[in-house]
Amino acid sequence: MNEVQALSQGEAFARIRLLRSPNIGPVSYRQLLARFGTAADALEALPDLGTRGKTPYRPAPKDRIDREIEGVRAAGARYLFHDQPDYPALLAELDSAPPIITCRGRLSLASEPCVAMVGARNASAAATKLARDFAGALSEAGFTVVSGLARGIDGAAHEGAFPRTIGVIASGIDIAYPPQHSDLQERIATEGLLIAEQPPGTEPRGRHFPSRNRIIAGLANGTLVVEAAPKSGSLITARLAGEAGREVMAIPGSPLDTRSHGCNGLIRDGAVLVSSPEEVIELLETFTDAPRSTYRVAESPSAFDYDELSKLEWGEAAITEGQDAVARLLSNAPIGVDELIRQSGASAAAVHMALLEMELAGEIERHGDGGVSRLQAD
Repeated sequence: MNEVQALSQGEAFARIRLLRSPNIGPVSYRQLLARFGTAADALEALPDLGTRGKTPYRPAPKDRIDREIEGVRAAGARYLFHDQPDYPALLAELDSAPPIITCRGRLSLASEPCVAMVGARNASAAATKLARDFAGALSEAGFTVVSGLARGIDGAAHEGAFPRTIGVIASGIDIAYPPQHSDLQERIATEGLLIAEQPPGTEPRGRHFPSRNRIIAGLANGTLVVEAAPKSGSLITARLAGEAGREVMAIPGSPLDTRSHGCNGLIRDGAVLVSSPEEVIELLETFTDAPRSTYRVAESPSAFDYDELSKLEWGEAAITEGQDAVARLLSNAPIGVDELIRQSGASAAAVHMALLEMELAGEIERHGDGGVSRLQAD
């Protein structure tokens, strides 16, 4: 898709409306732009593309987008689109990168070397101090510290790195969460950088936090886990960093403290053990897209030229064959798109278009690792 550096007001509005329409996520949004060239044209085509659904497909109402834009302005924030030149370059590398974010503060911080720091909400006093000290040292060394403004390790990392810090929140740009961090969030928005993917007015929900975590991991060359229990959100961030081919680091802790079990498990599974800020700095300063950590680094899917979608006409035989083959192969278990292409025998473009139609109809779910699965019927 051609790079767009300056959007007309009408196209910017159409892009926001397209992304807020039912069953459209980052991947389908990108596919629709590639297929139709503009969001305005994609919106016109949506009712026809969504004919598989049980009810007629309706894009997001225009008045809802008007209210959202007003909310962004009232919060003193701005929109940033995925193909604008100041969109964070590392984040843009993710297939699941948010097509539109809202932000307040110094956007230039996202273009500097970044390290993500995450950990337990109910952190120990020792780990909280350690996070604050590490963040301060990394900030002094020229790194921007990225975290999620949660209690415990996140808050300590922001405070230690201030003002060279980025807060990524799971709510709208105008919602402070957790409430006790409202002052810290405002300081970050004023002197650091605050980023939100959700529309203004959105209260955080459980499903929003993994989405926020992928942004935290995507902004940085490496993610450092300071203290984390098993099955915590911090480990999701570490996994996402590993899948993106970024460095994954962890500080070891006592086996007697369950809050250290997550970090110790990360190290056992391939994360790099670090015990000082200098070790983090050395790892990231020499990072060359080949992480030394081996923690859950997934095989990258084959690159797909989305411009191939623009060569297909909706309804042609190749797409129908792709739809039939994909529908037969999909189950409730996630499977990679590359594998679907191999087993279906259809072209990559036809499979992507088939998945797009099924997604618009609410029949499939896309997963953070690039896999897709069929949604279970109610």
